[in-house]
Amino acid sequence: MHGRLRLAQKSDDHGHSGQEFPGFDTRFFEAYAIKDPQSLMMNAARAFENLGRAASEWLGPRERGETSDDLFAGPIGDFIKTMSALTEYWTSDQKRMLEAQTLLLSTYFEIWMRSIQQAGGTEENSAKAEMAANKDRRFADEDWYRNPFFSFLRQVYQASSSWAERLVSEADGLDEITKYKARFYVRQFTAAFSPSNFAMTNPEVWRATVESQGMNLVTGMRMLTEDVIAGGGHLRLRQTDATRFSVGNNLAITPGKVVARNELCEIIQYAPSTETVFRRPLVIVPPWINKFYILDLTPEKSFIKWCVDQGHTVFVISWVNPDRDHAAKDWESYIREGIDFALDTAEKATGEKQVNAIGYCVGGTLLSATLAWHAQKKDTRIASATLLTAQVDFAEAGELKVFVDEEQLAVIEAQMKASGYLAASQMAAAFNLLRSSELIWPYVVNNYLKGKEPMPFDLLYWNSDSTRVAAANHSYYLRNCYLDNALSAGQMKLGGGAIDLRDITIPIYNLATREDHIAPARSVFRGNALFGGPVEFVLSGSGHIAGVVNPPSRTKYRYWSEGAAAETLDGWLEDATETAGSWWPHWQAWVEAQETTRVPARIPGDHALSPLGDAPGTYVLARA
Repeated sequence: MHGRLRLAQKSDDHGHSGQEFPGFDTRFFEAYAIKDPQSLMMNAARAFENLGRAASEWLGPRERGETSDDLFAGPIGDFIKTMSALTEYWTSDQKRMLEAQTLLLSTYFEIWMRSIQQAGGTEENSAKAEMAANKDRRFADEDWYRNPFFSFLRQVYQASSSWAERLVSEADGLDEITKYKARFYVRQFTAAFSPSNFAMTNPEVWRATVESQGMNLVTGMRMLTEDVIAGGGHLRLRQTDATRFSVGNNLAITPGKVVARNELCEIIQYAPSTETVFRRPLVIVPPWINKFYILDLTPEKSFIKWCVDQGHTVFVISWVNPDRDHAAKDWESYIREGIDFALDTAEKATGEKQVNAIGYCVGGTLLSATLAWHAQKKDTRIASATLLTAQVDFAEAGELKVFVDEEQLAVIEAQMKASGYLAASQMAAAFNLLRSSELIWPYVVNNYLKGKEPMPFDLLYWNSDSTRVAAANHSYYLRNCYLDNALSAGQMKLGGGAIDLRDITIPIYNLATREDHIAPARSVFRGNALFGGPVEFVLSGSGHIAGVVNPPSRTKYRYWSEGAAAETLDGWLEDATETAGSWWPHWQAWVEAQETTRVPARIPGDHALSPLGDAPGTYVLARA
């Protein structure tokens, strides 16, 4: 204490010390001084008690045989095998290993010297420049740059992360698949061990702990316990304030009726908002991995409502949240009892024999397979098709391929054989891992270390409303698409024979998003060459969700269209037209170019079908 007072007495009016400690700003350290150690220790004990409860809730279901971690055996085994191959490459050559170690140690030494200079006040301009150039939200707090201790931690972490990534990129002796997996696993590892993820090495958390005498950790560990209970022994990480949203009340509220139902899906027909509508109905095929209302969030963000307002008679498939009874429902079942059922329903409801169709994500992949199968059977009910971030060529399918090889598929299929489905929590965990720095660790810090409830966000509420996936369907999809890439090769079998995308001659609108981590833009672009008819390719800004759910009223992002024919996405972009705002009006113009005839608006239930209930129906309400 005496040393602190003496140091403060030497400071000038700007908080900088005098001759003995030039440039030393005591304010950056006083904020971290414990003021009430007794209260802090008592709350630390309470936090550990809550952590113990969380551990008990995690262990309990495993001891009772209600859940297990068998499904993670595949990824863990693959991680060990991949990292062992990377380690073997570097340790097999002593010179190569010595050079790598020397590079890292010399970088650490430079950081140490800069940190000493910063403590002496000679690196202030450098810290300001680093802070201004920072684009990593984990290190937004100014003390990551101005405080010598936290600045040192940040720099060591960033140097170590870059070094680890170089170990992968320069591992020339590894095959491309192993390097791809190693790059993914290294990124997961470095994301997990960021100093921002720990209470004593995160300046924001440390200050919050001092200010609240540790109550933030008490609250955080209580929230952790609640999330483990909610996940039935698995962590269901809350990403938003779920109490602020309710499907059918403030989400998915576009007026409509359920006009048909079978054991696999409900078909919703939406009420018109215009006096006349386009003659061709619009049938939307959403992914069964998560729920359809991503296209019908709030009225402002609802693509479905926007389509209704443009004059479309909209039908949407709402897939069931499958359980053991749906285990045998395969890819062909989802075509016959999903897409074909929707087409039959649209014809009965409107009297029209042709529709425009939209398929989103894996719904678009299923729609593409359906079109090829229909072409073989001379089924012409779909007159045009729109594919939203949908892959048909999986050669560059992105990081989800990390989880798909024969060994990991064997584990997944064994687990699904026992349960009849892939658990929603396991699917959600895989998708969250693809963007762990955005979808996992910020919420771990905010919820469990800061003890704060996450902000309400409708998109993240939808993201957490996960679904199970039927065993037969998921196995077929992973093997035929991710593992064998059979659809692009003309080797996917439906109805006893192989289908070929080149048989599809109807107009296709193919949308990719520039920052997509699930259906990478380059992968979607490769699909253009596989169709036998005209393809309108459009590239939207942002990612897999925000790039699609981008209403014109928000004037966000941009899109590229009308690029010249090219073999690569980069080549196409060279001549593409860049337009600010949403791609939705561009798509609408494309649809109108196919058919402009309008008819009197159709009211759900005013033709051959009687409504079974109000939108959004009952299947969408089932929680996994």
